[in-house]
Amino acid sequence: MKNLISHQKLPTEWSEREKLREKGQFWTPDWVAQAMVLYVIEDSNMVFDPAVGRGAFYSALRRINQQNQTSVKFYGSDIDAEILQEGEDEGLFEPDTCDIELRDFILDPPKRHFRSIVANPPYIRHHRLSTELKEVLKQISLKALGHTIDARAGLHVYFLIQALLLLERNGKLAFIMPADTCEGVFANKLWQWITRNYCLECVIAFTPKATPFPNVDTNAVVFLIKNTEPKERIIWVKVCEPENRDLSLFVQSKFGLRWADSLRILGRSLNEALRTGLSRDPSDGTMSEYTLFDFATVMRGIATGGNDFFFLTREESHKRAIPPEFLRLAIGRTRDVEGSYVDNETINRLDSRGRPTLLFAPDGWRIEEFPIEVQKYLREGESRGLPTKPLISSRKPWYKMEHREAPPIIFAYLGRRNARFVRNLAGVVPLTGFLCVYPRSKSQEYIERLWQVLQHQETTDNLKLVAKTYGSGAIKVEPRSLERLRLPAHLLNEYSLPVQGIMRGLEPKLWP
Repeated sequence: MKNLISHQKLPTEWSEREKLREKGQFWTPDWVAQAMVLYVIEDSNMVFDPAVGRGAFYSALRRINQQNQTSVKFYGSDIDAEILQEGEDEGLFEPDTCDIELRDFILDPPKRHFRSIVANPPYIRHHRLSTELKEVLKQISLKALGHTIDARAGLHVYFLIQALLLLERNGKLAFIMPADTCEGVFANKLWQWITRNYCLECVIAFTPKATPFPNVDTNAVVFLIKNTEPKERIIWVKVCEPENRDLSLFVQSKFGLRWADSLRILGRSLNEALRTGLSRDPSDGTMSEYTLFDFATVMRGIATGGNDFFFLTREESHKRAIPPEFLRLAIGRTRDVEGSYVDNETINRLDSRGRPTLLFAPDGWRIEEFPIEVQKYLREGESRGLPTKPLISSRKPWYKMEHREAPPIIFAYLGRRNARFVRNLAGVVPLTGFLCVYPRSKSQEYIERLWQVLQHQETTDNLKLVAKTYGSGAIKVEPRSLERLRLPAHLLNEYSLPVQGIMRGLEPKLWP
């Protein structure tokens, strides 16, 4: 292994990112690493890993070499000098069989192609990436796809793109990635490019019981991709038990194994898999053609940029004597809503517990035009440095609050098996822990009937088809994704909601 201390220095702008990356390092367990390496080493004399970390894939390769009496070598890189040095000190890397470089795979990829690539790339979400790095990532997607992808794609997505660009013809790649790789807003463009230019041979998902990363708030998916002509069908596997040999046996069989106690092994149409979601179970083809968008529109809740300043308890508002015209009844946390309704009793209960229920919502006046009490509070916000905070600094003026009509229905979209639609009887405006659902008619009868459909178990069961999934059963649904939620046709009939989205005899009246 190359001397890590004397190797190239990392660019200084990455030093801060390196601190953040500590939370993005999740070591691949042996039983998964072995299956991934078994896939890529066929007809290969070297395996490349662009994010070596603790050397899980090198260790797997070494075991395979010993078992098969082969001598496939290993070449890897990583940005984390400390973790690599620890591995060297502990004797994890054998100099005769591996070559490890301290190298930034995004800024300084190797100047060659590889037949075998395997990786567990760092899971760093978009909001933790610098503006300068995001510009580099744009150029990577432009080079590969011919256009940029949504800026909410995390660093791991660009690791995958970069690696595919370095994959030899007929070469194989195995990446273990978070499920948002195929569930995020960027996923469609990404996978259309991949499946037009490469052969997606197999996708491996995991049940919560079998997750490779217990106690980590992400679901893992393994993608096995070959640089050959695309195919119209893929193999899709759901791993049901952890720490088993079946996954390796399945890969060794070149996907010929069709049954195992711990695996669900299915053939899927590529088109269906892309449409349903590569991380999701196959669709049975009987889904309703009607979606929430036929009956309502969805917006995210209000992002204050500083809840500790803008989201007040009733006691705080009284203490500061803020006039009521600058306050709006609001709800902030999903756990503040204990059932399926937000009503006056809910607000009174939260007030009694000292929970914030009032949104400080000044408009765009000059500070001097506000009542003196409001002026004092805004000056206090300036002294706290609020105008320089990322979201707040984009507003003109900094204190002008986003506006939302109070939605008749709100959706608690961040939840662990408790995502739900809530009837808003108190007229609250929700913050970003919720989505606002605006029915296409303001008729109370229409709203009640739509809400009955939305809270039905059959409807909420369909959330898994549009949500981003995380560890321990947590889901997150973006506004446009929620609008694609399928509403069962028989429920629409049962509650007399016509497919046009407007009740008989009522004129449509859209919410602003």
